[in-house]
Amino acid sequence: MALWYLLHLSLLSFSLSGTRAAVFTLKNNCRTTIWPGIQPSSGKPVLNNGGLEVKQGQSVNISAPIGWSGRFWGRRGCSFDDFGEGTCLTGDCGGVLQCAGAGGVPPTTLAEFTLDSPMDFYDVSLVDGYDLPVSIVPVDGGSGECKPTKCVSDLNRNCPRSLQVRNKKEVVACKSACMAFNTPQYCCTGEFGSPNTCKPSNYSMAFKASCPTAYSYAYDDATSTFTCKGANYFITFC
Repeated sequence: MALWYLLHLSLLSFSLSGTRAAVFTLKNNCRTTIWPGIQPSSGKPVLNNGGLEVKQGQSVNISAPIGWSGRFWGRRGCSFDDFGEGTCLTGDCGGVLQCAGAGGVPPTTLAEFTLDSPMDFYDVSLVDGYDLPVSIVPVDGGSGECKPTKCVSDLNRNCPRSLQVRNKKEVVACKSACMAFNTPQYCCTGEFGSPNTCKPSNYSMAFKASCPTAYSYAYDDATSTFTCKGANYFITFC
């Protein structure tokens, strides 16, 4: 009887461990350490306490449960003390290493996911601006189109002056037009709150020209949202 009970527990444990939806591999190809942040959608669990350190050239695997949705971003220029408190040059989430559900301060490049709905939906988004190159590649099989998407151009180099975020003389991030000007036309709010009334701006079209598969503004769905089913995902920064 005891043997059957142990076998039952073993099978139950295997079953529960098999309920993950995907493994996200975060790879740091930048020249320095980055501190990826992770924010779940409302009601979804926080993965890896919401933040971690990834050194240059390092990869880290993070498992997500079925039905998870949320976003990843790469914080840079961070300094944390022994208590995990400090600041980041871009993408800061309240002055802590582990964001614990908080989002990153824009502008920052986002890798966004909605798993098992019933397909996986994913995108690289510049709607909140840009700070680092980011790419998403489905791996380990998967059914459907499962195409990669990316923004690997250095948008900081060609960022319009009115959108620039500077640290001393260096442009470290590029604001979205919504963040820079905060008008309904650029933010797709109010009378511009629909795909019919909110059209690409000169600023979003410049983002789109450099990163054709990335979200450039709020209603840029047609060429920027990708689907796959049953895959894992490789997220590369820089």
